[in-house]
Amino acid sequence: MRIEIDPPPEDVFEHSNEEIVEMFLDSLFAAGASEKTIKSYRVAIRDFLSFIGNKHLKDVRLIDVNRWKTHRLRSGFEKEKKGGDPFEVKRKRQVTLHYYSIFVRRFLKWLGLPSRVATVRAPKRKEVQTLSAEEVAKLLRASRDLLDVVIVRFLLETGLRAEEALNVRVRDVDFVNCEVRVRKGKYGGFRVVFFSRELSEILKLWVTVKSLGRDDRLIPLTYVGLWKRLKTLAKRAGVDPSKVRPHILRHTFATEALRKGMDLISLKNILGHSDVKVTQIYTHLVKEDLREKY
Repeated sequence: MRIEIDPPPEDVFEHSNEEIVEMFLDSLFAAGASEKTIKSYRVAIRDFLSFIGNKHLKDVRLIDVNRWKTHRLRSGFEKEKKGGDPFEVKRKRQVTLHYYSIFVRRFLKWLGLPSRVATVRAPKRKEVQTLSAEEVAKLLRASRDLLDVVIVRFLLETGLRAEEALNVRVRDVDFVNCEVRVRKGKYGGFRVVFFSRELSEILKLWVTVKSLGRDDRLIPLTYVGLWKRLKTLAKRAGVDPSKVRPHILRHTFATEALRKGMDLISLKNILGHSDVKVTQIYTHLVKEDLREKY
């Protein structure tokens, strides 16, 4: 989603690089950008500034940007994990630089500097992974407590992103109509998602057992805590841990919804995608089902 921001002050280049960055980020915030968006811009721009060293932004040229991109593609980033599959390392590096180059280009354009900066092409998406019905059943059987069941069922039935699910408060859940009001979506919008009557009874039991109030979070975990719980559950269930993470459960929900007849536009709205083209990544999996039936 494009955010329109105010132009920089006329004396912007009289300030230090760090001060200029903060001016830009303040403009983003004032225009309604989320904290997560601002954090992403800050990390990307600071990476570029660390590369150009003591050079002031007013003296930055296109060649500086191209040297930065070339260096990162060849040598990687400071906190990049070393070792592993070289093709996967290169792919992750290219994904990171794709977004970094978009953020830096926007920043430089705001300053009136080289605005013809080309973004680094994003690599092709990895094949979408999903869980089979048998793997889901294994996870539920291996659940050690009610929270495990709530996590697996809630993510699978609503298709929420992890961050969205962790932001759901008890007051956002309509136990009668089996609906969840998602207030902090990825693009800042509001939408409603649904779940089964059976899950409604499980959630009511969970709220009662934990004595949760209306303003309490339904799943009282951090993202790291959620991640670790799913990995531990996968190992206990005998399911490949690399396949069990929050977004895989979201992928599983989406493919199952298409297999059971949901149209693409409805699925787009439930998933909270900004463009139906993003939702179309799931259609190739359903096509394989049709091939088998044929």
